[in-house]
Amino acid sequence: MRNTINFAGFDALPVIGQGTWYMGETASQRAAEITALQAGIDCGLRLIDTAEMYADGGAEEVVGEALRGRREQALLVSKVYPWNAGEVDAIDACERSLRRLQTDYLDLYLLHWRGNIPLEETLRAMERLQQQGKIRYWGVSNFDNEDMAELWDEPDGNQCATNQVLYHLASRGIESDLLPACQQRGMPVMAYCPLAQAGRLRESLFSNPCLTQIAQQKDISVAQLLLAWVVRQQGVIAIPKASSVAHVQDNAAALGVILTDEELASIDRVWPAPQHRVPLDIV
Repeated sequence: MRNTINFAGFDALPVIGQGTWYMGETASQRAAEITALQAGIDCGLRLIDTAEMYADGGAEEVVGEALRGRREQALLVSKVYPWNAGEVDAIDACERSLRRLQTDYLDLYLLHWRGNIPLEETLRAMERLQQQGKIRYWGVSNFDNEDMAELWDEPDGNQCATNQVLYHLASRGIESDLLPACQQRGMPVMAYCPLAQAGRLRESLFSNPCLTQIAQQKDISVAQLLLAWVVRQQGVIAIPKASSVAHVQDNAAALGVILTDEELASIDRVWPAPQHRVPLDIV
């Protein structure tokens, strides 16, 4: 099916998952965040992405509570700080994440961004975690095309399961070289901030006449339109954050949205695809 992908051992995984950036920061929001994550799983959004960075582990604790009694229903992703990605430190960091998440294993463990620790050392740590049964697969995040080329040149670098990067309508740089390279290798890309991060850029997207007109004609929200646009690409999984049940349900409904060639052409006229190499955007 167009709106599913085989990924990290999961067959027919929906191409929209759930992000948790900024979760776990406010105690009064904790119950609502847990409920939203559980509602997302009920809607089929089984991929849940978090990181030790988010709220200093607080987001992982929220996810752990949300998955209590239903861990096997989720594809659970977390990320390690680059300074914790050494051969020994990565083991300790992963174990701390597992305790916060109240689980024995991660489906996918990512290097959050590239730091000073050699890739070969991080790969040895990932392989050791796999051997110990603490992670099933490993991947990276915020790696540009040159970083991925270097990674793929490493022994077993082709075992990388994904690259999680910023990708939304107003940030299309990965289409110039990074996304095609990943697609050629059959490696999925995870798109974070698919609705653009909060601020003027996000506001300009949600209020744009072209997008609002298309959304109205299709009887969908602009958010659903933006999500459908992101996952139109082969091998791309979007992980929007949604801390309310209504937003999660809105995201899940975007799986059924199909954009026509005419609609995509109209969008391209406002936000054209890159015509030259563009460095990776990171937030």
